[in-house]
Amino acid sequence: MRRTINLLLVLLIIALSSCEEKPTKPSPEKKKIIVGYVPGFRGTLENLYIDANKLTHINYAFVNVQDSMAWLTNIETDTINFRILNGLKKVNPELKILISIGGWSWSGNFSDAVLTPSSRKKFAKTSVDIVADYDLDGVDIDWEYPNQRGNDNVFRPEDKQNYTLMFEEIRKELNKLSEKTGKYYELTTAVGASYRYIENTEMDKAAKYLDYVNLMTYDFYVSGDTAGHHSNLYPPEDYEKDASADKTFNEFVKAGVPPEKLVMGIPFYGRSWIMKSAGKHGINMPVEDRARGGGYTYIKDSLVNQKGFVRYWDENAKAPYLFHPETNQLVVYDDEESVKLKCEYVIENDMGGVMFWQYASDPAEYLLDAVNANLYR
Repeated sequence: MRRTINLLLVLLIIALSSCEEKPTKPSPEKKKIIVGYVPGFRGTLENLYIDANKLTHINYAFVNVQDSMAWLTNIETDTINFRILNGLKKVNPELKILISIGGWSWSGNFSDAVLTPSSRKKFAKTSVDIVADYDLDGVDIDWEYPNQRGNDNVFRPEDKQNYTLMFEEIRKELNKLSEKTGKYYELTTAVGASYRYIENTEMDKAAKYLDYVNLMTYDFYVSGDTAGHHSNLYPPEDYEKDASADKTFNEFVKAGVPPEKLVMGIPFYGRSWIMKSAGKHGINMPVEDRARGGGYTYIKDSLVNQKGFVRYWDENAKAPYLFHPETNQLVVYDDEESVKLKCEYVIENDMGGVMFWQYASDPAEYLLDAVNANLYR
């Protein structure tokens, strides 16, 4: 009898130990996240200063998709960069480093890679293999775009369901890795800020596998016959149907993504055009030609109220812009004032945090400082 009781006690201790060792998802009550995309596609990061204490996440852009596999196109450069990024954890041990797969240039083969159960498994396993090999913290998917034309990408109607199945398979592989390491790995995605993206995916189902959904609430205007704000929080006056961060957030919530998983995207760069006239200082007016926008450090240090440019503020859109009355050049961008309002919006709407594209566009860290000052008040 005593031997039976002792045996039961041993089994109970083993069971409790197993429960304690199982990796668990971090508490949803943690602070807002700040995700910075870092451009590995530009080469080694040795000359890019990154302040790890101002970030919670780094998404390494980008990993390619080839032959249904996540593929390091330049393994020598990527290996150097992963070593540099992991070194930042000496400064901020809580920093998470994720590989971001795809992007505008490397989304061409997503549709093929996730088309069948076997191809999805191959893609998921190779994605997580990179995470394991380089001691990283998760996977970010930037598929541009499921069942939509992007940059000469393959797309098909089946993308809608396969998008969800892809995340399910990646989550399975990440959980397998967790069982080996005892560590929780994150799975996130970057999504287009349009209702078409929602129509071509199953965001409510996909969200169940995702830790965060990064809203690319920028590039509202890139090409076309007219131009306006490219990252405005609200629509400008008389253009209520225009894209805005507020509209995107509400559409994704309505589609079934919990607010706390949604992350506000902020561009650290501007867009610019030569307009056909000076009407409305260029906003929502006809375009003559495209022009250089540049990163925010350049815009603030070299253009704002300089060289003939005048800064204006759109009170309806909550967005700044520059206009040159002699050349009719329009520059649209985010600055410290608009970033402050976006951070307040994130807090008021219980969003997950802020994401920005991309770190090298604002080396002076004007906007990153603004995010930290207003998100962690």
